[in-house]
Amino acid sequence: MATTAFVASPARAAPGGQAKKETPLKFAAHSKNAGKMDRFIPNRSASNLDVANFNVSREARDVENLDALSPTKLEYKKQLAANLGQDGSARILAFKQKAPAPAEGFENPMASLYTANNGPKVKKTFRAVPQQPDRILDAPDLVDDYYLNLLDWGSTNSVAVALNQAFYLWNASSGDIQELLSAQGDDYITSLSWAADGKHVAVGFSNSLTQIWDAERCKPIRNLNGHAARVSSLSWNQHTLSTGGRDSLILNHDVRVREHITATLRGHEQEVCGLKWSPNGTQLASGGNDNLLMIWDAANDRPTHRITAHQAAVKALAWCPFQSNLLATGGGTADRTIKFHNTHTGALLNSIDTGSQVCSLQWNRHERELLSSHGFSQNQLCLWKYPSMAKVAELTGHTSRVLHLAQSPDGTTVVSAAADETLRFWRVFQSAETPAKAAKPAGAGASTMMRSVNIR
Repeated sequence: MATTAFVASPARAAPGGQAKKETPLKFAAHSKNAGKMDRFIPNRSASNLDVANFNVSREARDVENLDALSPTKLEYKKQLAANLGQDGSARILAFKQKAPAPAEGFENPMASLYTANNGPKVKKTFRAVPQQPDRILDAPDLVDDYYLNLLDWGSTNSVAVALNQAFYLWNASSGDIQELLSAQGDDYITSLSWAADGKHVAVGFSNSLTQIWDAERCKPIRNLNGHAARVSSLSWNQHTLSTGGRDSLILNHDVRVREHITATLRGHEQEVCGLKWSPNGTQLASGGNDNLLMIWDAANDRPTHRITAHQAAVKALAWCPFQSNLLATGGGTADRTIKFHNTHTGALLNSIDTGSQVCSLQWNRHERELLSSHGFSQNQLCLWKYPSMAKVAELTGHTSRVLHLAQSPDGTTVVSAAADETLRFWRVFQSAETPAKAAKPAGAGASTMMRSVNIR
């Protein structure tokens, strides 16, 4: 508050009518009321009341803010102002003028931090997922059986499909169709699987026989026995062929030797309808009509993990291409879920309800995505983003459940086989950087021409 001058009371004026100028303390000392601290009337004529009011109001606000009265806070503010080169009354932010230039020769020690990520920014390209198939092939007499595996795409770009008793090869490069074999009598084909070399294909039959065929010469190489019922699932691991049957057994065959059965895996109680070796060949996943998922080590004939998470048959199996111990599985009509498992620990990582029977699964090799095929009621294919499992696209067109999926050698196209007796080729896995022509199957034309092609 501004200081004010004090004047002596007229009643205490000196004789002669002239007031004796004395300071307030001296006057109080010889006053008759000395010791009682007689009051004085302030003279406010020299005061600036507006400034005084402002200061009083500011002090009141400071009292309400307890932090402003903290000595630590005050000291911190002083040191901060000193380090920033500001005095207490200066404004740090000025909106009407440019910031002051730094002193000559000044170098900011944090400059390297600001420029560390100044490299070229990669623009994320949007990938449009085609909603229509590139090509449709008629597949008459395709058996509508959820537990069979009747479709595969080999490394030489040849699609193998079983139509009841007949086995056909469709060359995706040239469009040529070739009948490899035909079952005799009442037998029919129940499973098939290409070897990694793309030259040999394994075929399972309803009479419990498994055959290996040379696809180039169209000749059978050898017969593999051992099952007591139909062979519904097959999976290769180099020179080892694993077969799963309705007799609930899994047999490992070494196709190079005479005594070909090297292991018999017991654990399922009903038909083994799903069988897949991991890409590194160390683990085998099997799914059965008993709702069980089994994980087997290559060197052991006992299951490493026995998983009972599904509530229906487990046919759809897919090993993740970018994480060796991640396995995706799909359940049947009573389950409807896609589940993700850590095959090293047996832990269930995630589960999502798809709303319909899960028939087959395929991982995208170019993106972190998973494609699933479904049955009633929409008979659709769904593309999911992993790990969020947000739906990227939904592909419709089949009129019956989509039983099988197979992926092209370059990983851009997926063929689906459904109970409506059609094969549809979807360019669903093409990356944004891949030219559109690269993944287009040979002979793909206008939609009016697609339906005219018949595998038989």
